[in-house]
Amino acid sequence: MSGSPSRRDFLRLGALAGVVGAATLARGAAAPKGMALAKRVVLLSLDGIRTDGLRQARTPRLDALFAKGVFSNSTRDVMPSVTLPNWTSLLTGCGPEQHGVNGNGWNRSAPSLPSVARDAEGYIPSVFSELKRQIPGMKTAFYWNWQPLINPYNPASFDEAAFEENDGYEGNCAKALAFLKANRESPTLVFLYDVHTDHAGHKHAWMSPEYITAIEESDAAFGKVLDGLEAEGMLADTHFLFLTDHGGKGYNHGGVSPEEMVVPWGIVGPGIRQGHDLALNDTVNTAPILLRLFGAAETPAHWTGRVPEEIFA
Repeated sequence: MSGSPSRRDFLRLGALAGVVGAATLARGAAAPKGMALAKRVVLLSLDGIRTDGLRQARTPRLDALFAKGVFSNSTRDVMPSVTLPNWTSLLTGCGPEQHGVNGNGWNRSAPSLPSVARDAEGYIPSVFSELKRQIPGMKTAFYWNWQPLINPYNPASFDEAAFEENDGYEGNCAKALAFLKANRESPTLVFLYDVHTDHAGHKHAWMSPEYITAIEESDAAFGKVLDGLEAEGMLADTHFLFLTDHGGKGYNHGGVSPEEMVVPWGIVGPGIRQGHDLALNDTVNTAPILLRLFGAAETPAHWTGRVPEEIFA
């Protein structure tokens, strides 16, 4: 994992265990001097993407988009390389040691390890709840097609949340575009997720032709969102992040091999460096970066992710 502050810092935060509510610590999270705050951010999120799988797939829309920004093919996810712990880490700025989500069967009512911070209803503080708390007029949306994914987050954190059955994703792409257009004048964060890439790996094996095709299908679906934003004159002033939770090996994941633990990650948008390779990065950095983009002044004290300053122009 990357350097200080790292996930190892959770040891010094042990006193926070059992605290009800998201304790916060001011860290000067405002955007770099001269950089305009984000108008909207879209999290283009595919499940189970290996770095070599993304390179092999024909993804013209993602390639063209992130060629104008910062990309990493050496980002580390968290252990275990399992879906729910990793997406929770991406969206809560800390690892399972802090948020307590240690498997896909995690239960908020009876967790094996309670989160070090939680709201009055027992939910884990997330980037969505933090932005809602700190940014006036903030709009958030969550679109997903793997049912357990939303379990760690308080439904009150979202202005819109939509689940698409049977691994469907095109309907949610259309809903995400409509939400972005309807809220074009408000600061907006949209999580747009597709699991069918991961399921192709489980059914046909990672790096199989079917797995590669699934990535290409998602690229085409995301492309429709990009086209819709461009038609509305909203593409150029939108930030995008490319996110995934883990890779895979054979027909599964959950181990500690590079194929499972090293994943692609990217960011592009106003104020972001162009054509830059980010060599040292962790998925837990995602949530703090999002707070920085929107100019949030506080970061939860138990978050262990950092903002890599080199991503900014």
